[in-house]
Amino acid sequence: MEIFGLVVGSVWDLVFGYLIPFIFVLAIVIFVHEMGHFLVGRWCGVGVDAFSIGFGPEMFGWTDRQGTRWKVSVIPLGGYVKFTGDLNVSSAPDPDELSQMDEATRSLSFHHKSVGRRAMIVAAGPAANFILAILIFAGLAYFNGKQVLEPRVEAVVEGSAAEAAGFAPDDLILSIDGREVVGFSDLQRIVSSSAGDDLVFEVERDGDIDTLLVTPVRTEQETAFGRHRIGMIGLQAVNDPQAVRHITYGPLESLGHGVSETYFVIDRTVDYLGKLVTGRESADQLSGPIRIAKVSGDVATLGGILGLISLTALLSVSIGFINLFPVPMLDGGHLMYYAIEAARGRPLSDQAQEIGFRVGLALVLMLMLFVTWNDIINLSA
Repeated sequence: MEIFGLVVGSVWDLVFGYLIPFIFVLAIVIFVHEMGHFLVGRWCGVGVDAFSIGFGPEMFGWTDRQGTRWKVSVIPLGGYVKFTGDLNVSSAPDPDELSQMDEATRSLSFHHKSVGRRAMIVAAGPAANFILAILIFAGLAYFNGKQVLEPRVEAVVEGSAAEAAGFAPDDLILSIDGREVVGFSDLQRIVSSSAGDDLVFEVERDGDIDTLLVTPVRTEQETAFGRHRIGMIGLQAVNDPQAVRHITYGPLESLGHGVSETYFVIDRTVDYLGKLVTGRESADQLSGPIRIAKVSGDVATLGGILGLISLTALLSVSIGFINLFPVPMLDGGHLMYYAIEAARGRPLSDQAQEIGFRVGLALVLMLMLFVTWNDIINLSA
């Protein structure tokens, strides 16, 4: 009975501690992404055959008065909108169906719309993800404000990069690379994601403004969400309750904060990918569904519903950005095709597009296998 209780407890923890938070976060992000495609598609007069959260066999669903099948499918790792004229869920054209369409159906066909309208429909998915992230970040700022610790230096670690750069106790950090530093957490966030980069600090010291150049040292650190390599310079924050203040945001300030936070995530992602291509970063930091599920559970435990909402914003930015990669199967691949079509005055041949979709599918599957392997290695380490 004791073993049975342990098994039941483990299954309970897995389902309610990790799977449900993971599905909750992912379902919101996927729904918003696909709703972006759907709404702009309907606005452009395109027929919608199916709207699915998840892939594979349908678990449940319904058909609306316009003939769209709304459904939830078995594999919750994505979703799709299937427009009239699509061969499959990746919106590849169906040549046979397109050639046999009557005039009424042709008017609803995605592939018979102008290249500009098709591009708008495709771009609407990532755009919806960015809008969701901006609204979440803005909402959190507006309703909760922000607790910040004054970005003043208590001490400089001996032998650190900060000491070599000339930092001193009581320095007040004003900006880093031109970005305003409001609280010590801003400093930590910028430094941790800038290992190996030269950072220009503007500090206030004894009433004067000084400029210091420092390069964060790459350091492995165990966190609540696994082992990560981050940048560190060796500054200690002040330990004074009087140095903590609460910032409130008005509506416009909140929106600006949302845009700023979304831009920061994209900027750091581009920076990481650039380092990955040039060999300055390792691909073992890439995460897949297993680690996202673990992080979702950990965030739900440590940060509650607000933590999950913040994670939803981060994941929404990431999915929107990744979908813009120029890889067939992804939205960016479709946009690449449409750019070529606009430049040539005619689309690529059906054969060329089919080859592209096959290559894109292979790349996406290889990436999924790679990040899943990364997850397994990191979780077992």
